[in-house]
Amino acid sequence: MKVKAIELLACDAGWRNYHFVKITTDGDVVGWSEYDEGFGSPGVGQVIQRLAERVVGQSVFAHERIFNELTCMTRPATGGVVAEGLGAIENALLDAKAKALGVPCYELLGGKVRDRIPVYWSHCATWRINHPTFYPPAITTLDGVKAMGREVREKGYKALKTNIFVPQQDGKLRGWRPGFGVPFQPALNVDRHVLRALRAHLEAFRDGAGPDVDILLDLNFNAKTEGYLEILRTIADLDIFWVEIDTFNPDALGYIRSHSPHPISSCETLLGLREFLPYFRAQAMDVAIIDVVWNGAWQSMKIAACAEAHEVNVAPHNFYGHLCTMMNAHFSAAVPNLRIMETDIDRLAWDHELFTHVPVFENGELVMPDRPGWGTEPNEAAVRARPPRGTAGLLGYKDK
Repeated sequence: MKVKAIELLACDAGWRNYHFVKITTDGDVVGWSEYDEGFGSPGVGQVIQRLAERVVGQSVFAHERIFNELTCMTRPATGGVVAEGLGAIENALLDAKAKALGVPCYELLGGKVRDRIPVYWSHCATWRINHPTFYPPAITTLDGVKAMGREVREKGYKALKTNIFVPQQDGKLRGWRPGFGVPFQPALNVDRHVLRALRAHLEAFRDGAGPDVDILLDLNFNAKTEGYLEILRTIADLDIFWVEIDTFNPDALGYIRSHSPHPISSCETLLGLREFLPYFRAQAMDVAIIDVVWNGAWQSMKIAACAEAHEVNVAPHNFYGHLCTMMNAHFSAAVPNLRIMETDIDRLAWDHELFTHVPVFENGELVMPDRPGWGTEPNEAAVRARPPRGTAGLLGYKDK
């Protein structure tokens, strides 16, 4: 069965867009993947379109050969949006291959080792503070944070992840993410105001969620080594599942980990096994976060195997649409050294319309389906009915 055509689709997803690859075959099987251009990756779609001519006419079963051929053709620009384009193509090929064989994608990854995937409620309070128009009810104060912690517990979720917020002069909370230019403070210094606000935020969540819900903290790229250490000292006595830190210096991260009272997770923005290796060698993190959407599920299994050899567990980076959630779920079902899976429980009002199936959660776990392929795909009519936004994601955000 050969690739006949590759098409890109996109649709409005509130503050961002969802992006999809559709591979049509000469056997009338259609393979899908979801990718992203809003998280600092403009141009992935153009990469896919440029590479499509090398893929058309090849067997959908030969995804490893295709991946390596495309790697050769793009070697001078390895990484970045090129790597993300390769990952999107690989994921669509895997879906087509699994559907042709009549099996779920996890069977192509070695078969599942678990039927249920432990998840954490990601961007908890974050979406309701930063994007209240799309994720009601709005949260403006610590009372709202406390109430959301209680909501997580009452809905049966066992873990949540949140970010940094500071109160403004009007008393309302606002996201603090200078690593992404909000506010624009390129020195990435962490002051006492931020430290006090972060501790109060985490305490409000613990107060609402109770003692049995795990709390994860995502610091992203929002500080440098000094600032991360200040934060860790400030929250040293709190019960934190992990502190997530992004840095492009594995030695710096290893130093931070050696001084941290909490487990450290990292690497969600890395592309390809070579980029992960220095972090594994430095024993820089307790959990390696792998973006299956960007790397491709087949390549991500290789990264996870290397993590296992270094006594490190893995967790998927997942904050996109429902197709991405299922792509990550198949990886999570098959990978032996899984720690936990990220997912967004707060969804757009029209998310369920865009996909043929939505993930099923029970008692804080994602229940794996046995449908062929990824187990869901875009509803083309619904996607086409919601044209993509002209400016969206990080590049569309303007600091006020």
